[in-house]
Amino acid sequence: MKTRLTLIAFFISLFAFSEATAQQCNVVNTAFQAGENIQYNLYFNKGIVRIRSGRGSLVIENTNFRGAPAYKTTMLLNTSGFANAVYTVNDTLISYVDKNLRPLLFTKNAFEGKDYSIERQSFTYDGDQINIETSRIFNGIQRFDETVTTDKCTYDYLSVLLYVRNLDFDNMKPGDRQHIQFISGRNPVNMYVNFLGTSTLRADDGNRYNVINISLTILDDAFQNQRDAIRASLSNDANRIPVVIDTVLRIGTVRAMMRGFSGQRN
Repeated sequence: MKTRLTLIAFFISLFAFSEATAQQCNVVNTAFQAGENIQYNLYFNKGIVRIRSGRGSLVIENTNFRGAPAYKTTMLLNTSGFANAVYTVNDTLISYVDKNLRPLLFTKNAFEGKDYSIERQSFTYDGDQINIETSRIFNGIQRFDETVTTDKCTYDYLSVLLYVRNLDFDNMKPGDRQHIQFISGRNPVNMYVNFLGTSTLRADDGNRYNVINISLTILDDAFQNQRDAIRASLSNDANRIPVVIDTVLRIGTVRAMMRGFSGQRN
């Protein structure tokens, strides 16, 4: 399925690339269920320096949104201790998707460094048309508040993670990539999911996992490293648990390493 498509470093020859309209954005979810709770340790990386910097979590719940059943996904990232003296990160990301994994609402409240921002993206569907009301307040100043219209399936920072967890990686080889349309601020931009192969790694729960390694390329100037805006390792099983998530910041990389989980679907 083709979707045109920033949660970044979220690519040029395409894998499984076919046209998709708003009515074709439905995804069959086989990877997760409501009740999933994944806990992370956070690390700040700058060159050869790696500092334990805080805790994070990813929680999925059942909810009701606009009168219909939906999933609510909440991601928390909170630095503490010495890391706060280097670069503070206290972020709350919330995404609502319907049971077909179509984005409905995304909010982000972020305190990063000395800056505070509030972002909101609200999605409505009308036949082949998607309207996205998007706004940002940065350090108390309204930067934009407008509506973007598209006929391509479009994902936010969290809904794209749910989508990627349900991709079929079995027939992909290193170098293959999947194209997605992503909403970055007020702009729909191109994102690519790059398949980097498989490996094994030890998580902070002490267990070793077979993982699928991916990177997200986000073709937007807001990201300094567009090619590898985000890197992640997903468990190579039916659950596709995000075991590691690396996010590139202006002064280094924040790594979320899984330290425990519960409530998996499979």
